[in-house]
Amino acid sequence: MTPPTDRPSHTDRDRAESFGPIAADYDRYRPECPDDLLADLVALNPADVLDVGCGTGKLAVPLRRAGLDVLGVEIDPRMAAVARAHGVPVEVSGFETWDDAGRRFDLVTSGNAWHWIDPVHGAQRAAALLRPGGTLVRSWTYAVLDDDALALLDGVYAAHTGVHTHASAAVDEDRPEPPRRGFGVTETRVYRWELSFTTAQWVGLIATFSDHQLLPDAERAALLATLTTAIDAAGGVLRGRGEAVALFTPRV
Repeated sequence: MTPPTDRPSHTDRDRAESFGPIAADYDRYRPECPDDLLADLVALNPADVLDVGCGTGKLAVPLRRAGLDVLGVEIDPRMAAVARAHGVPVEVSGFETWDDAGRRFDLVTSGNAWHWIDPVHGAQRAAALLRPGGTLVRSWTYAVLDDDALALLDGVYAAHTGVHTHASAAVDEDRPEPPRRGFGVTETRVYRWELSFTTAQWVGLIATFSDHQLLPDAERAALLATLTTAIDAAGGVLRGRGEAVALFTPRV
C-alpha cells in the first residue's frame, strides 16, 4: 500500500513521473479538453503557445487542430512520443530546467500538470517566457460523480486507504497558489458538462492515476477487479458531470 503523503506533489517525483509506462492508456482514457475551455484559449489569439507538462497532448492536440502554433515540454520521453505521434512538437525536459533558447510565447498552458511543477520556479519561468500581455493558464479536469456512484466506489475503496476515487473536484487540494511577481490578478473559470462512464472507461481512467500506479501490481489488479465487479453489478455505468477548473493569469 502506498501511504498518503502531506508533502507537495511536485516533490514526489515517483508519482510525478509514474505515467511513462502507461502512456498509451493515459492517452486513451484521460479526458479531452472541454470545448468551452478550448474556445476561451483560442479567443486569446496567441501567436504561439507553450504547453507545460504536455503529456500525450491532451491539451496541445486540440490547440493545434484549432490552428495555434503549439510547442510541448514534457519530462517523460514515452509520453512525449505519443504527443509527437499526434503531430505535436515536444522537447523532453523538466520545465524548471528547460532550455528555452530565447524563445517567448503569448500563452503558456498546463493541463492537469502544474501541481507537478515547483510553484516558485515554475511561476518565475512562466513570467520570463511570456511576452507582456500574455497569459498563463493552468487547468485541471475532473469527473464529479453522482451520489449513488460515489457511494458505490466509497464502499470499494474503504479498504484501500492509500488511494482515492478521483471522483470529486475536491481531490486537488494542493492546487498551487496564483503566481504574483510579474503577473496580474488570476481569474478562475469553471466549465461543467454531463458525463457518464462505462465500467471499462472508468476502470481504465482510474488506473492511470499516480496513486493507483504506485500500488504493488497484485494490489492494483485486485482493486481494479473489485471495481469492475461492483460497477458491472450496479448496471455498468457511472453517471455524473465533467468539471474543469482553469486559472487565467495575465502577464503584466
